[in-house]
Amino acid sequence: MRLSRMGAVASAAVLTAALAACGSSEKTVDQQAGAGANNEGALIGVTMPTRSSERWISDGDNLKKQLEALGYKVDLQYAEDKIPTQTQQLDNQITKGAKLLIIASIDGTAITTQLENAKANKIPVIAYDRLIRESPNVDYYATFDNFKVGVQQATSLLTGLKVLKADGSAGDAKGPFNIELFAGSPDDNNATFFFNGAMSVLQPKIDDGTLVVKSKQTDFKTVAILRWQAKTAQDRMENLLTSTYRGGAKVDGVLSPYDGLSIGILSALKSNGYGTAAQPWPIVTGQDAEQASVKSILRGEQYSTIYKDTRELAKTTVSMADAVLKGQQPETNNTKDYDNGVKVVPSMLLESVIVDKSNYKKELVDSGYYTEAQLK
Repeated sequence: MRLSRMGAVASAAVLTAALAACGSSEKTVDQQAGAGANNEGALIGVTMPTRSSERWISDGDNLKKQLEALGYKVDLQYAEDKIPTQTQQLDNQITKGAKLLIIASIDGTAITTQLENAKANKIPVIAYDRLIRESPNVDYYATFDNFKVGVQQATSLLTGLKVLKADGSAGDAKGPFNIELFAGSPDDNNATFFFNGAMSVLQPKIDDGTLVVKSKQTDFKTVAILRWQAKTAQDRMENLLTSTYRGGAKVDGVLSPYDGLSIGILSALKSNGYGTAAQPWPIVTGQDAEQASVKSILRGEQYSTIYKDTRELAKTTVSMADAVLKGQQPETNNTKDYDNGVKVVPSMLLESVIVDKSNYKKELVDSGYYTEAQLK
């Protein structure tokens, strides 16, 4: 799969204006079929993976609130990371007469039948943050530049190790540093993007000896954590410490692709004596700026996270859905890189930001994402 490095994204105001000002005359078959229909107050099905992650709760709430503000009815469902539950939820939404589906899939290859039914009923589908794979029946994709997210995670790891300075120039530290690698769920298309983006930065440093993966576990399949489970990450970190670091060697850094995994990794490290003056915390990365992990960053435990403003992702997705239901062409900024194995899905990519102790206030508090009180 080709990987995107695009990051340019219009502001919400510009996006809204662009969608209002111009809709392309080129329309899909489904859009042509629905263009003359009265979709005012239409039902939109929204399916999210789980409530166990803070970010998916926020995503679902933001989508529901913004869609209802435009007059649409919303059926919001959470599948609690159970594929049969998500397929049943989609079946129910189609049966209820949903005019559009917004899907953050658990496994993008496991809902083929539901997507075929949606197509048969002329129901457009927007993949939300996770690309739906191996199906021609997905119309649009709203997400962040996920390859770039991986690049940012690796960059923050090197910055924390002082291999790089904040401005990206070479730092004073030369290594070698012992690091371990973690990746996301192998059934989530984004996990590959994150990992490949990170390795594009880390591999040269591994090759020149600055970084050493002491366990020698560097391939995606070995380091991937199914369903992004914190306990699975904690168990793997425990095993690495027991099997690889018994002789007194220390872990200097951990590439973690998600805050939930970082919590599990840090728990394993703490139980093995890290987090003391004698044995400081390694540099541990993350993603999603979840409240618990931001607090961990402020306590000096987790080093960094990647902030993806899900309010803007919801806003973008709602604008796309509204355009489709009005028979217009939604705005996208990438029509070549997100190949799902059957087709290239027109995509809208948003920007992300590295957040650490030095800039959390500017990025998270001043922007209104959190209040200072929430992070105490």
